[in-house]
Amino acid sequence: MRTAKGEGRTVLVTGASSGIGRACADLLARSGFAVYGTSRSAPVDPPAGWTWQEMDVRDGAAVGDGVARIVAAAGRLDAVINNAGFGIAGAVEDTTVDETLDLFQTNFFGALRVCRAVLPHFRARGAGTIVNVSSIGGRIGLPFQGLYSASKFALEGMTEALRMEVKPLGIRVVLIEPGDTRTGFTARRRRTAASVTNDAYRERFARALDRIEQDEVGGGDPTAVARLVLRVLRHPNPRLRYTVGDPTQRLAVVARGILPGRLFEWGIMRYYRVR
Repeated sequence: MRTAKGEGRTVLVTGASSGIGRACADLLARSGFAVYGTSRSAPVDPPAGWTWQEMDVRDGAAVGDGVARIVAAAGRLDAVINNAGFGIAGAVEDTTVDETLDLFQTNFFGALRVCRAVLPHFRARGAGTIVNVSSIGGRIGLPFQGLYSASKFALEGMTEALRMEVKPLGIRVVLIEPGDTRTGFTARRRRTAASVTNDAYRERFARALDRIEQDEVGGGDPTAVARLVLRVLRHPNPRLRYTVGDPTQRLAVVARGILPGRLFEWGIMRYYRVR
């Protein structure tokens, strides 16, 4: 049964086939929202109470058509959760421009395409919410995940500006920054081609990636992120940024603004065993 908080509100969730996106789609549907989840491939488990449709965020025409179909079917669109993304690991030197562009096509340009497609509908109604799923790695550059961090840093900067541009139009824009979360993200992470051949970084890369994957496997449940997204959608005036996940990782974001730069860098390098 739909609750009063969700009654009549339509939400688009990208990257909804698994992980955080799937958790968001499931919880929002249970909470009374009309949910349309999209991804490049269909979910392994059939959606429960929400509608899936294929949409590749790397394709501008597909995004425009997908958003138009949702608006036509639902009669309105109230919110979008930009969640589609993947990870890449390797030293900056070992990451080619082509590998970086492929990453950005999903993690940054994908979100940009979706924002541009939904904003005319939001402006016409004078209301709407955009939630961009970033990462704590979008606030802190992580060794051997430098280009992943860069894609999220870019998303953060764009979102800050977008929020100020559309706030007078009645549109709310929010960043969600999860820490390590137990999802298929770990298994789907790509390693740069050169990372397996360049001896200059091989040992430190292996140690750092081992730490990263241990933290992800032992990370928080994606439902915690979904619950935060639900609170944001129900909030009349949400703030720009929300972190969620391991308290130590969330504290690291605060520490970066307090500790001397060299001390903070030392702590990050020691934690990821790259000293």
